[in-house]
Amino acid sequence: MTAAESPERKPGQPRISDATLRDSAHMAGVEFGPGDAAVIAGLLVRTGVDLVEVGMVSGPQSKDADLVLATHEAVGPERSMTLVVVRDRRQVARALDEAERLGVRHIMYSIPTSEQHARLKLGSDSPKFLQSLARSAISQAKERGFHTTFSGEDGARTPRERLVPYVAAGFEAGADRFRLAETVACLSPWQMQEVIADLTAIEGSEIEIHSHNMLGMAVANSLAAVRAGAQWVSATVGGIGERGGNAPLAELLTSLRVVHGDTRFDLTHLTELSRVALRGSGLGDAFQSGPTTPHAFAYELPGQLVNPEAYETLPAELVGNERELRVRSRLTPALVRWALADSGVDVDADSFTPWLIERQERNGSPLLDRDAIRKAATDFQPA
Repeated sequence: MTAAESPERKPGQPRISDATLRDSAHMAGVEFGPGDAAVIAGLLVRTGVDLVEVGMVSGPQSKDADLVLATHEAVGPERSMTLVVVRDRRQVARALDEAERLGVRHIMYSIPTSEQHARLKLGSDSPKFLQSLARSAISQAKERGFHTTFSGEDGARTPRERLVPYVAAGFEAGADRFRLAETVACLSPWQMQEVIADLTAIEGSEIEIHSHNMLGMAVANSLAAVRAGAQWVSATVGGIGERGGNAPLAELLTSLRVVHGDTRFDLTHLTELSRVALRGSGLGDAFQSGPTTPHAFAYELPGQLVNPEAYETLPAELVGNERELRVRSRLTPALVRWALADSGVDVDADSFTPWLIERQERNGSPLLDRDAIRKAATDFQPA
């Protein structure tokens, strides 16, 4: 798939945006460089992600300029989107100047909608002020030719009577899409479905869900949003992001495949994506879950290794991962035979296994994988 292509989409199937190169910037200690951005963006597009969200600007000389430019170079500005912070009308104009300088085509306004966040960031919780600010910002962006998404920051905690008029006002001003941000995770899937249904009922609306995973329900809430008519889902690689992370991309795409039969995406890049992104972030496996983790397809029972199709939701190869043996104290000849198959190492598993178990016990039972068992077999000297 080239950078200019998107997966063919059937009615009811969501488009996917990925915020790894934006939301991670809000996470303590995480900082990607331009090289990381180019690799991650390229892998995302090859997977079939529609839009790569990268960086944010609030005025001149954005700190994320190099990230934005590297992403444009890798996948083109039509496949990327940059967040623009909204605080007042003049600040918006300066931020749009910077976005134009960087060649940005898609912007996403970050506008706090809950009373608490509006008071903290806008200095007013007035619904009229909020709507006026959004209309002004959206109009400015559309006049300059930007594709414009506007958000409801902390939208999930924004009461319906405040949120719905705000979203309607944004579309009346010419916005292309609205993103509901579950900034503070607080909704169950059935509550999310009700909130999104109110928004998709607005004439001419195009709705995206951006859910955080503090309660472990980001993917479930995203699927509930799609069921209620949301056309877009925002995710991140490995679920990386602040406050418990975001909807993890691998779990989202594999859920779409297994639950909804959605085969648009090339899942073979997912494991590489997770390892590149989390290595670049310095977090290791801290934010990884689901089918791309090193342990997702690891077993210590021979029946699971020999008959994996009886235990796996989907095969390891589908997401670019691999099946592995990991064992400490439950070593058996059957596991040894599996580990040594096709290795070229010729030992008798029935005599080698007790020898290896004894060595394990002497060494404190360290974790054994296939390579460790094969190396030990080369050291084995039968009595």
